[in-house]
This record gives sequence, structure tokens and C-alpha cells, in this order.
Amino acid sequence: MSFRPAGFRPAVIGAAVALVFALSAGTAVAKDAEQAATTAPAAASTAAPASGASAAAAPAAAETATAAVKPGDAAAGQGKAAACGACHGMDGNSTDPQYPKLAGQHESYIARQLTDFKSGKRQNPIMLGMSAALSEQDMHDIGAYFAGKTSLPGVADEALVEQGQKLFREGDTERGIPACMACHSIDGRGNPGAMYPQLTSQHAQYIEATLKAWHDGTTWGDDAHAKIMPGIAQKLDAKDIAALASYIEGLHVADGAEAKPATP
Repeated sequence: MSFRPAGFRPAVIGAAVALVFALSAGTAVAKDAEQAATTAPAAASTAAPASGASAAAAPAAAETATAAVKPGDAAAGQGKAAACGACHGMDGNSTDPQYPKLAGQHESYIARQLTDFKSGKRQNPIMLGMSAALSEQDMHDIGAYFAGKTSLPGVADEALVEQGQKLFREGDTERGIPACMACHSIDGRGNPGAMYPQLTSQHAQYIEATLKAWHDGTTWGDDAHAKIMPGIAQKLDAKDIAALASYIEGLHVADGAEAKPATP
């Protein structure tokens, strides 16, 4: 991982359907042998359809339970992502720093954000319109497409590297600020399993605007996961945010080397 100094720019839950059939049978008191003989076949014939219904329902329940969204198909996602290219770039490398780079971003994270835009948990008029017609499978396909792309390296302001690197790698224990790399990894590649996004090479302008929004009270939902970053951002001041944003833009992997501070 290395640094490039210069500029200033950042589940589907498959529903399991439980079908419960309660079968109860009453006991008839036979007054004579003939009545008991006629009652028994009737009870048997009544129970038979119920048993048949249970047997028929089992495959249906299994089919419903396994009707989960498949892993994203990048080939299918390419066509579905065409409209995204206007803002994010056809390969996920946006040229306008107000729009985030999606190249290399995790499929699960992209699908999660699209789901939240569609539901309104994450507020954005443009993305609400873009996500409204997307199915869950569409979201995963689009995510898989961009996940397969490579994020182009950015550059960092050399004057902000030291402060940005310290916050990213060490945090600030006195102010209760955790190191960014604890969740996003030392090279900024994130953690797809936990849905912590990739940050490396993201536009500084986007990162800064997002951190400021969180600092000022914006949230992307009401679940525990969505509350992590606003709580952290509120402990950052303007200089912290600027330094972190710049550092992240310059953070990238190069020839398997570990990221180091920029040098003159």
C-alpha cells in the first residue's frame, strides 16, 4: 500500500414460512357397534385430506424458504448499472468528486445502500428515483458488477497526511475516536462480511461531505449498524475531517507494499 500526495478529495433476509397444521379429532361415544363402525371410516376419511394437505404443503414451504436472492451476477449487472454511469462512471470511477467511486466497493454494501435508498432510510432524492424500480436481485447484480472493477488511485494533500494517518491508524483515545482501520482495514479495503465499506482512493470531497453530514446529525437508518459512524463523526472537528478525507483519497495498494506517509 502506498500514498500519493497532492490533491484534496471520498441481505437479503429470505423469509422462512412455517406452516403449522393442527389436527384434532374428537372421540365419539358409540351407542352400538354399528354406529361405531360407520363413524370410524368417516373420521379416517376426514383425517386423510388433512394429512395430504400437510404433505403437499411441505414442498411448497421448502420452495419458498429457498427462494433467496442469488449472489450477484456481474455480467447481468453491467447492463443494469448503465444508468449509474452518468454519475459514478461506467467503470465505477466517478470523475465528479461529489459522487462516490463505486469501483471495488463490496457487493453486499452496495446492495445494502440501494435497499436503504429505496426504503427511504437513507435520504437522497436522486438515488430514491434510481433505486425505486430495482429488485433485490438487481441490486446484488449491480453490486457484483462494480465490485469487480478497480478503483483508480487518488492523491492526498501532503500537508494533511500526518494528521490524517494518525487518526486513520491510531484514532484518538482521549477523545474516544477509534482508529478507522479497525473497521475499514489498514489499506482501506473494508470488511465485506460486516458490511464496512471500502474507503481507499475515495474522493476527499465526498468523504468530507459525508463526515460533516454525520457530524451534523444525518443518519442512514435507525439500526445499530447505521448509528456507528454518526457517533464517531460527532467527535471529529473540521480539521480532523479534512485530514482524514485527504488521507483516504491518497490511500491505495501498490505492488503489495504497506501504505506509508508521503514524502517530499
